[in-house]
Amino acid sequence: MEDFERLLNESSGEIIEISTSRPDSKMPEWRSDLPEIIPVMPLRGVVLFPGTVAPLTVERTASRRLLDELLPKGRLLGLATQKDADLDVPGAGDLYEIGVLGNILRMVRQSDEKTLVLIQIVERIRLTKFVESNPYLKARFQILENKFPRKGARWEATLRNLRESAQNFINLNPNIPDEAHQALAAIDSPSILTDFLATNLSLDLVQKQRLLEEVDVKKRAEKVQATLNSQLHIAELQQKLRADVEDEFSDAQRRAYLREQIRAIQRELGEGDGTEEQVDDLRTRLEAVGLPEGVKKQTDRELKRLELIPPASPEHAVITGYLETVAELPWNTMSEDHDDLGLAREILDRDHFGLEKVKRRLLEYLAVRKLNPEGRGPILCLLGPPGVGKTSLGRSIADALGREFARISVGGIRDEAEIRGHRRTYIGAMPGRLLQEIRRVGTRNPVIMLDEVDKIGADFRGDPASALLEVLDPRQNDSFVDRYLDVPFDLSQVIFIATANTIHPVPAPLRDRMEVIDIPGYTTEEKLQ
Repeated sequence: MEDFERLLNESSGEIIEISTSRPDSKMPEWRSDLPEIIPVMPLRGVVLFPGTVAPLTVERTASRRLLDELLPKGRLLGLATQKDADLDVPGAGDLYEIGVLGNILRMVRQSDEKTLVLIQIVERIRLTKFVESNPYLKARFQILENKFPRKGARWEATLRNLRESAQNFINLNPNIPDEAHQALAAIDSPSILTDFLATNLSLDLVQKQRLLEEVDVKKRAEKVQATLNSQLHIAELQQKLRADVEDEFSDAQRRAYLREQIRAIQRELGEGDGTEEQVDDLRTRLEAVGLPEGVKKQTDRELKRLELIPPASPEHAVITGYLETVAELPWNTMSEDHDDLGLAREILDRDHFGLEKVKRRLLEYLAVRKLNPEGRGPILCLLGPPGVGKTSLGRSIADALGREFARISVGGIRDEAEIRGHRRTYIGAMPGRLLQEIRRVGTRNPVIMLDEVDKIGADFRGDPASALLEVLDPRQNDSFVDRYLDVPFDLSQVIFIATANTIHPVPAPLRDRMEVIDIPGYTTEEKLQ
């Protein structure tokens, strides 16, 4: 392209006057001295129109010889398009009969096999008879005169409509340079106007050749107008689609794009704060754990907030801690249960001597779970004096099932936030003890022992025993909401086992949730064993 621009700037050839402002009825002076025979250069895959200046790359041997022999004695040549662009050596019958007359302005030989030439297209011609084909084509020709309609209001309206349609098409098409407006405004001749538009419209080779062969300017204008209307409609649809896409590019997306640009600038300056890497790491971890849909929406909102908040803000640390907690919870990770009752009996006998009634009841409990894994069994409460092995029995149950074991001592707690968690509005907020233990063991179905439920207190900070009602209810705990998480977490697969020294201090509603198993103290003989 730079070579062609240089050709145009350095052109020293005589430009034949086909001014866009001259009357079409006036015969140009140069046509009074035309040769009878002109050399003909075949064109491959392109149709040229009068009124244009065309840069061409000439590589065929015959065409390069044509230029070498023509330039010392003249500059006019015929240009005709091949019917079959794949032919390397076209003959007279392989060219369209209607072509154009060209005036060579400048020629630059780039190499022995490539020549750049700048040609001004001046007239339509008909190749009436080919007289030579070797070493290149020569033919007699006839200039085709344009046929103009009588001037009138209808013809004036046709031209004005054509010009306005062209202006609209240029405005709607972002790929057309701004200079096209000026070029269009400078054209006064109707014939040059139609040829200018035919050159720049997206048409196939056959359609352009038909426009070239049309000498009736009115018919040519109508054909160009029809094509322009079709392409104008397509351009309007494209603009509408671009507008729709821009509307969908919301303010939030624009802000995200601008933030990305800011981060890129900070990285170039060495001033990055690491927030982008931190957010990407958290997003990857959250996607890996397979969050439920509702939880994913919540974490997406928090990730967007984290991108906006500067690292120096206290809220940044709060959101980061929250997202890390969500990412570390076992939303879908579960231990595989063992259903071997014989192994369970061996584990209970290994860890505890005697207690036959207790072991039998525990085996019955495990047998029911084996028969109905999805069933919601009762909450066991091991009742007995200190030191009889209540806590170790719970651990043995976990070993027999192949589950993780967690122990939570609830004796003496008076704040229900120990169960339900603290709201994130408080400094140092954290999840409740339940979710903390589940996060620690790494599975969603551990055995959790609530130790010393008979010693739960209550004061102005709430009643932890009442908070346990939801936790221990099989109909509710599948959507337990910790205040810190503020999203549901499924506790229905957790096996809860409570322990108590005496049942009377346990509130009646909580007592109704549990099946009490009495564990008597060991006799002196059993202690020796």
